[in-house]
Amino acid sequence: MAQAEYSEVRKGNVIVGEDGQLYAVVDRDLNTPGNWRAILNLKLKNLKTGAVVQNRFRPDDKVEIAFLDKRPMQYVYQEGDDYVFTDLETFEQVNLNKDWVGDLILYLKENDNCHVVQFEDKPISIELPPMVELKVVETDPNMKGATAQAQYKPALLETGLKIQVPPFIAVNEVVQVDTRTGEYLSRASK
Repeated sequence: MAQAEYSEVRKGNVIVGEDGQLYAVVDRDLNTPGNWRAILNLKLKNLKTGAVVQNRFRPDDKVEIAFLDKRPMQYVYQEGDDYVFTDLETFEQVNLNKDWVGDLILYLKENDNCHVVQFEDKPISIELPPMVELKVVETDPNMKGATAQAQYKPALLETGLKIQVPPFIAVNEVVQVDTRTGEYLSRASK
């Protein structure tokens, strides 16, 4: 961790709040009204709860900037309420509780790679690749005469993730999914 002034905090940084929790800086707005004291508005996302808060700070106040370590890991299996990941460099196994991982696990199959984000050698979350390929296990049959424009149907993927897909997608097809938005991108190339 590094001590800094709030004026040095940028979008994407992770700071340690006064409550000891980690917050990702989502947005930043520095307001300097004439000869008045400057005010820094920060939109912060609590990395543990996911809650987003808006806070005001004086730019010259001190804050701890957290340095996060991202380790390449492979999702191995689920064990009770934990998900087990293997470090691809040291081959150590790390358990992450489902409360920390949340719905992000719906984008990973066993043996898929991702990054486990750690703070002070403790895992706190996972960072997914921008796109994953998953198999469709359930969807409505193809509708005759349907055009692909704006007519999507629900589909259940092999991990339990539910997305909207075009009408020509059938069961057992592999599709590409954007992990940031949860949207269908395209059919996976064979």
